[in-house]
Amino acid sequence: MNKYTVILCTPAATMDKWMQTTGEEERKAGMDKMMTDWKAWADKHAANIVEQGTPLGKTKRVTASGITDVRNDFNYTMVVQADSHDAAAALFTDNPHIATIPDSYIEVMDAPHMEM
Repeated sequence: MNKYTVILCTPAATMDKWMQTTGEEERKAGMDKMMTDWKAWADKHAANIVEQGTPLGKTKRVTASGITDVRNDFNYTMVVQADSHDAAAALFTDNPHIATIPDSYIEVMDAPHMEM
């Protein structure tokens, strides 16, 4: 099986709008439901999950010009395995991230082995 790096994304503007237009109780209820749904999704795909991953927070961008604070769409990263890139992507068609959060999307990238 091949490995694939996965990044779950939500546009920053979508997050801003959700924070401004949704009350705290409703946000908490939505997040609690998504976490329950996420566990069920992860259990269903456990054989393909290599690294469950981690949430992503604030970002610093490092360039030749220096270090700056930036925002991006990245919310979560994980590693899965599958027989093909298409099969890896298909694992996420029922993922709660895209089912729950408007405008969200999931990037599935081939992660070829690299000899150093």
